[in-house]
Amino acid sequence: MHAKLHRVSVTEANVNYVGSITVDPDLLDKVGILPLEEVDIINLNNGHRFSTYVIPGASGTGEICPNGGAALLCKKGDRLIIYAYEQRNRIEVLRDGHRAKVLVTDENNQTQEFLIQTLVPCQNGENVEFHSTSTCEKPMMTP
Repeated sequence: MHAKLHRVSVTEANVNYVGSITVDPDLLDKVGILPLEEVDIINLNNGHRFSTYVIPGASGTGEICPNGGAALLCKKGDRLIIYAYEQRNRIEVLRDGHRAKVLVTDENNQTQEFLIQTLVPCQNGENVEFHSTSTCEKPMMTP
């Protein structure tokens, strides 16, 4: 995992749109999810799990709108976890570590907490340590 939007609220569900999930680009930017990137989604209200891809919505709106078939698995107000993954070489992770961004939101999809989760290489080169740093401040965009 390289990015997660945690407990975002569905603002709309649009069965008539052709697939995807529409997300406020401000939320995407905070964790580094790209438009058209594949994501896995868990609906915390009903347990449904599904995969789709992201399209950017209107900036600053907090929009979270499952589209097409995904709209049948969610309704307005449902809380979702949206995960994005990147494929990494295990040897490189053991050598260089890994960093993931997690944005926890309130019911209005505003930043409640921002986490940087890291895997830090151990000296033996065979293991990593997991660290999670929390802040209530809004995350800064990184290149």
